[in-house]
Amino acid sequence: METIREIQAYAYVVATVFLVVMMYGYLYHLYKAEKKGTRNYEQYGDIALHDNIDDTPVETRTPSNKEKE
Repeated sequence: METIREIQAYAYVVATVFLVVMMYGYLYHLYKAEKKGTRNYEQYGDIALHDNIDDTPVETRTPSNKEKE
């Protein structure tokens, strides 16, 4: 019974460290994309306010974006 608790403790620590590394990696990715100018994440904050069918889209569709889907 004690070995199972020890394995659970190690698994918890490993999972926590893994998730922290993933979170900071994702935040770094967002920061770099914002700095490069490829994405403007502040404009996505208005999606909840401007969600009517006749509102302008957040991003315009280009042929290169359409091909990626």
